[in-house]
Amino acid sequence: MLKWAVFAKPPEFRKRNVVGSDPRAATCRGKLQSKRSKLNMEINKELMLRSGAENLFKATTNKKLKETVALELSFVNSNLQLLKEQLAELNSSVELYQNAAKDAEIPMIPLGLKETKEIDFREPFKDFILEHYSEDGHEYENAIAEFMDVRQAMRTPTRDQNGIALLFEHFNQLYYVERRFFPPDRSLGIFFEWYDSLTGVPSCQRTVAFEKASVLFNIAALYTQIGTRQDRFSQTGLDLAVDNFLRAAGTFQYIHENFTNAPSMDLSPDTLELMVHLMCAQARECLFEKAELTLKAKGVNDIETCIILGQEAAHVSEVYCKVHGIIANPPVKDYVPYSWISLTQVKREHYKALAHYFVAVGLLDHKEDEFSQRATELLQFLHDESDDENDKALGCIEIRVPKTTDEKRYLGKAHLREALLLHEEAMRVNRMCRELRKKGVLQNLLRNTHDRSLNKYASIDEEDDFQEVLDPPPVVPSTQYQLSLAFPDLSQHKVQDLFADLGPVAIFNAKHYWSAPRSIKLRKRDHEGYGFSVRGDSPVIIAGVDHRSLAETGGMKDGDYIVGINEHDVKWSPHDEVVSLIKSSGNSLKLKVVTPMDGKSQVPPPSTSSSKMIPATAPSHSSRTRGSISPTSTSSGVSGMGTYSSSHGGDSSSPASSVTSGSTRSTGTGLSKEKKPWNIFSHGGKKSVVPHHGDLVREKTKMRDDFDDNVILR
Repeated sequence: MLKWAVFAKPPEFRKRNVVGSDPRAATCRGKLQSKRSKLNMEINKELMLRSGAENLFKATTNKKLKETVALELSFVNSNLQLLKEQLAELNSSVELYQNAAKDAEIPMIPLGLKETKEIDFREPFKDFILEHYSEDGHEYENAIAEFMDVRQAMRTPTRDQNGIALLFEHFNQLYYVERRFFPPDRSLGIFFEWYDSLTGVPSCQRTVAFEKASVLFNIAALYTQIGTRQDRFSQTGLDLAVDNFLRAAGTFQYIHENFTNAPSMDLSPDTLELMVHLMCAQARECLFEKAELTLKAKGVNDIETCIILGQEAAHVSEVYCKVHGIIANPPVKDYVPYSWISLTQVKREHYKALAHYFVAVGLLDHKEDEFSQRATELLQFLHDESDDENDKALGCIEIRVPKTTDEKRYLGKAHLREALLLHEEAMRVNRMCRELRKKGVLQNLLRNTHDRSLNKYASIDEEDDFQEVLDPPPVVPSTQYQLSLAFPDLSQHKVQDLFADLGPVAIFNAKHYWSAPRSIKLRKRDHEGYGFSVRGDSPVIIAGVDHRSLAETGGMKDGDYIVGINEHDVKWSPHDEVVSLIKSSGNSLKLKVVTPMDGKSQVPPPSTSSSKMIPATAPSHSSRTRGSISPTSTSSGVSGMGTYSSSHGGDSSSPASSVTSGSTRSTGTGLSKEKKPWNIFSHGGKKSVVPHHGDLVREKTKMRDDFDDNVILR
């Protein structure tokens, strides 16, 4: 069993030269997206008109007005139906994404991108920075503009790995933005509006999870388009196609497992389950084509290779049978284009026909009198014998391992005749679908495979052959490939926190509350101390304040965060740097501190429609020092139009909560016997500036237990 796994390396992290493709570019895919965008806007307009007309119809009591509104509603519904049919026809235009090869390839099914509107984050973010962080929002205009530029670029990504990297960059940046600007108790009035990828129906929410899931959907859709575009007449092209289809399947599965309460149909569990099965089926299809290329390269119809290829084709047919079982039933059936349903049915019959054809070719072209040991073993397990008695009653050939030339001919001819019948069924289903009839490539391929089987059958046909009334036994599906879904590895697409100047995101985020910054000026004599101790990193915390000391007189409190020293911003400064700045200040020290506060006393009552929003995975740290993150976060949004949430994660705590009464300041009698003398050069147990994986629980334990890191400033 060969295990197929994704091994391609992602593109390296790119700087700010990342831009989206020009939406005005007159490419086939660009034209398709442009048409789809226009239809989406028209559908949105018709939906608003219908909603208004329905409300007026319910509210009015004027009989004549009711008749007029009812007539208008009928026109709106008719227009809406026509627009949806046009959009479904565009979504059926799979040939635009196919590889432009001269030879016929059976079409694959790619996905179009979800579309979204541009959002202006400037005023809401600047207001929130001033209100929550007590800083001037105008100082962060460049950061906000950069975030908006990335989001604008990812609306029209290039159809390659650069476009995928751009989408991943925006997704990872949303981790920081969600924690910085989306508090759990209220909304900033920012709406994320996305159009359904197939119906064009708009969905609007205030939750960042909806934005994340939509971006991930577009990543998976890009993978499908890249996989469909590969040259499937070469081994390399088939490998890339399999790689991209498995990445698409893994991304859809990731959305299915981590995001719930989908507001749009394309993000619903039923649709995502279909997409996972469909992409895996297309990957299986490419692997079969790869095995078929191997047979063509040999130039000889070896019976062992033909049997293996026949079982691979039967396995592809079985997989498409499962896909058809999902796609042909509600609610998915009423959502996807009808051409998709027909195409999966065509492929089910087509690959079942190929299974019988390759088995027949292997048997009929075998010239030796006896089979090899390997061929005998393959033939023993080739046919399904579970319903042997029923097969005999239905006129099925009893031959499993042919012993003579005549038996080989009878069995091979039966398989070939079954292949002809299945090819004709595939062509019939193709003719029944209006959209598939327009696909000349598919029609030519089905006709060519049928003619190939027909010519082979004509070359061996003889008169007075009464064995034609017998059917061949079913071919057992089997495969030598084991597929592994490639889940999105967010850690390989590194980003920098654009709003790092606000402080470490684990502390200074929208969930936590603290007082406005206050300045404390202390002056002492040479023989005096300031009377406070500090500990921790990024930010450094006041671990204790001596009674009746200068620090207490100045208003310093246990647990305060030091955010500034003598006009220096020290929110990101490590322990030893803060101590050095304090000592270098001499007898005059100016501190800027904030006091953590209970959120209940500062937060308005939560709305009844609030929903807990927990990102499933945090992005990795960049090499930049500023940008510490926690592996899980808690944030939420309030929406009057429903909520969409992710299903994993947990709350992260502030290091302020770990400050205990165990201070190392002395009471005038010296240090206790259990404590070592303080040494300014000894800080071996301090936390790093950027806690790896943001393990704040481990940090709190260390802050309670390791008191040797305290710096006492008397």
